[in-house]
Amino acid sequence: MLRAALTGGIACGKSVVAGVLREKGCFVHSADAAAHELMSPGRPAWKKIVARFGKEVLRPDGAIDRGRLGRAAFSDPEARGFLNKLLHPLVLAEEKRLIARLEREGRTAIFISEAALTIEAGYSRYYDRIIVVHCPEGVQAQRVMERDGITEEEARKRIGAQMTGEEKLRHADYVIEASGSFMETIEQTERVYAALLQDAELKPKPKRKKRTVLFFCDM
Repeated sequence: MLRAALTGGIACGKSVVAGVLREKGCFVHSADAAAHELMSPGRPAWKKIVARFGKEVLRPDGAIDRGRLGRAAFSDPEARGFLNKLLHPLVLAEEKRLIARLEREGRTAIFISEAALTIEAGYSRYYDRIIVVHCPEGVQAQRVMERDGITEEEARKRIGAQMTGEEKLRHADYVIEASGSFMETIEQTERVYAALLQDAELKPKPKRKKRTVLFFCDM
């Protein structure tokens, strides 16, 4: 099974690309959704986050308010580093278990890890291919402002908290330029999918361990 990482900056269009790849039959694992589950009340990550940030980041039902937590993390590099160090290894461990199960079941030829910080976390070497979704910072800022209802200054602060798009491009095997129309992004994604299929076919199959056969017979 081919392992590919889908990454890119905030509001670049990863979710659109992920949706197309999912429709094509790839198994898409969202690191963001996995992290959200890991922060559920009572889970170890939840306890450590509350201990670090206090009950101010909790909603009335005890769940973590991701908006408040996000604002705290984006405004404080030390807090952001704490969260990344806590969540990244947990998400990767869950992903490895999932990949092992999917490989046993043989249900899919391509596994996609949708994660904004794959490269920053130092995990790019774990994947066979890196797909970077890219768009200019000005487009990013406008999208973040519209999506989150924040000022341009706040939007650019969030963008600045991540690795630049140009740096990410240096790690890419495939690039999807998502600053154009919705259909242009879809068409590029379909071309990348076709390339991934070829990569999956060409990937060497894991060697099966030789079995030792013992014969028991009467002398």
